[in-house]
Amino acid sequence: MSVQSAAADVDVDLRQLFASLARNWLRIVLVTLVVTGLAFALAWLATPYYKATAKLEIGSRESEYTRPPGTNDDDKPILDEQGVATQVQIISSPDILKQVATKLNLDKLPEFDETLKMSALGRILVLVGLKSDPFDIPPEERVLNAMHDKLNVYAVEKTRAIAIEFASKDPQLAADVANGIAIAYIASKSDAKLESNAAATDFLAPEIADLQNRVRDAEAKVAAFRAQSDLLMGGNNAVLPTQQLAELSSELSRVRASRAAAEASAESVRRALQNGGSLDSVPEVLSSELIQRLRERQVELRANIADLSTTLLDNHPRIRALKSQLADLDGQIRNEAQKIIRGLSAQVQTAKAREDQLVADVNTLKAASARAGEQQVQLDALQRDANVQRQQLESYMASYNAAASRKDRKYSPVAASLIAQAQVPSQPYFPKIGPITGAAAAASLLLMAIGTLLGELFSGRAMRPAPGARFESIEQVAMPVARTEPAIDDQRRAFAPYEEAAPGHSIAEAELPRRAESEPVEVHAPAAGPADSVDGPSQPGKSALEPRQSRLGEIDVDKAAEKLIASGAARAIFVSPEGDEAAASAVLVAREVSDAGLRVLLLDLTASGAASRPMLDWSLFPGITNLLASEAQFSDVIHPDLYSDAHVIPVGTADPVRAMRAADRLPIIMQSLTTAYDLVVVECGPADAQGISRLVGDGTEVFLSMLEADDQVTQAAVKLIENGYPDVTLVTPVGHEPGDPLPGRRSAA
Repeated sequence: MSVQSAAADVDVDLRQLFASLARNWLRIVLVTLVVTGLAFALAWLATPYYKATAKLEIGSRESEYTRPPGTNDDDKPILDEQGVATQVQIISSPDILKQVATKLNLDKLPEFDETLKMSALGRILVLVGLKSDPFDIPPEERVLNAMHDKLNVYAVEKTRAIAIEFASKDPQLAADVANGIAIAYIASKSDAKLESNAAATDFLAPEIADLQNRVRDAEAKVAAFRAQSDLLMGGNNAVLPTQQLAELSSELSRVRASRAAAEASAESVRRALQNGGSLDSVPEVLSSELIQRLRERQVELRANIADLSTTLLDNHPRIRALKSQLADLDGQIRNEAQKIIRGLSAQVQTAKAREDQLVADVNTLKAASARAGEQQVQLDALQRDANVQRQQLESYMASYNAAASRKDRKYSPVAASLIAQAQVPSQPYFPKIGPITGAAAAASLLLMAIGTLLGELFSGRAMRPAPGARFESIEQVAMPVARTEPAIDDQRRAFAPYEEAAPGHSIAEAELPRRAESEPVEVHAPAAGPADSVDGPSQPGKSALEPRQSRLGEIDVDKAAEKLIASGAARAIFVSPEGDEAAASAVLVAREVSDAGLRVLLLDLTASGAASRPMLDWSLFPGITNLLASEAQFSDVIHPDLYSDAHVIPVGTADPVRAMRAADRLPIIMQSLTTAYDLVVVECGPADAQGISRLVGDGTEVFLSMLEADDQVTQAAVKLIENGYPDVTLVTPVGHEPGDPLPGRRSAA
């Protein structure tokens, strides 16, 4: 069976979609006005609430003259976001709120205690259990709950300021409560400071007394140990043995240097004498005055010898006398050098003896200094302990004096100050009549517009055939004149919730304008019974000219059902030229196919509802006219058959004239039904080829229901063949015996 998706054959007609707003403008405007009026009335009648705001700054403002010595603002930590958030929680704590509630007698006001003036509606809600009984809550808790609901404490962004907002019906009360909370918070911080000062003095007083005794004992131990150890202090805060050891060490170094210098000088003079060298290069010889005079006399004699040698010979007595004097001078110089050597040797011996003595003294002082160092370590330990305790005592005494002075003067600077008092508000913050009314008007208008557009979209009126779909646009025509069906009993009366079409017509016929009738084709009814076929042997009364070659045979209901199942047809169009009695063929075929296990739907397009009446137990079901008029959805118009598993869409209860205005939606409805069901059976009543043109599609079989083979049936068959339906099949319900009804269903009469 070939079934094409309906979604691929339709598009959204935006013009039709938004035209629905113009068609329904009155309803949209009325609903908008009603909602706007209700919002205005509620806002006007609502109790106004006033909001007052007080602001606190979290930070110290203490004067430098009242701070304890040695402290400043830089020593105090700056509150971060968590610290400010903590202060917010403290401000909204029950202790603060209790103080304000007690001071302002809020428990006497009905605004904060519901039990003082409980409305009748509130009592009813309590009685039915929709609201908790306020009498079960303690009065103090009721007041605190009401204050919490009206209070808003928050930190101002990017500052260390805290805002306290309070709302109330009374503007003066709103300002008083906000200021009261701020003042109570500052007072609580001040009281906490005073309590802290009192606790500090109570703690420091005995600690100071104990520390004074411990400092006294520690200093006494230092003095006693110093006297016992005989530790005398020298220069540079060093004990006397250590200072003496340093001095002797310096002296020993000097003596050792002198001895080494004397030994070096004596050795140099001795080498000069032994080697016969000149003594002029020895510093000790040069420093001797006697040797210097002898050297001067020696130079003088050598000068005289040199002068006389120019005139006298070497053996001259005078020259010899001078040379003899010169030799004596050399001997004297050497003798003096020997004396210098002996003097230096004596100096070396003296220095060595002094060195030995100093070494002995240094060793003695080393032992004394070591003992003094050990004693000094003990003394320093005692001294440090005494100093630490004294420093702690001085610190405690400074803190005690500061705390005691603040306690006596009841001075307690707190790290918070009121920077903006709450002023009495002149305008309520709720309700804002203008914004509320405007928002209600805009929201209602928008919702009504959206609802109208969605309704138009879901109803299908905004759908149009897509380009390339297998059906074409259909003109909209007026409904034919309806007639009134005579009233009959409830069990067998025709289904006519509205004026029916003229006799012999159906809804399918009324949907399209009729084309000009072509020349009638003379087709003589066969003389034989209804079983004779047009395809059989030539009949004398048969016309020689036929528009198209066709096979026209008559089958029963079972054969028709088998043909539909075997061919896999998606649509079965039944035309009943004889009227409502012949519409039974469509009902019986639909039930037979449904009993075979296929999903079958029967669509009743007759004017009287003759096809759907035998399948339903009530005549006032919504149907195809309601669907076309957008008064119902698919789920509302599809009903189950009483005697099979088939479904049925009856004619419906809507105004047929209004339904026919949307007749161009019928192909879309058919496409949707063929997508959901294996077979859609359509009973069109006495419709013609033009009337069923919008119902056909891929996989369509056309049947002509008949009770008797008369001229009316023959003419209808010929017209269908001439207008493009050569495979029309005659089917008759005569002689058909329905099978057993389904369990739990009534049998068809």
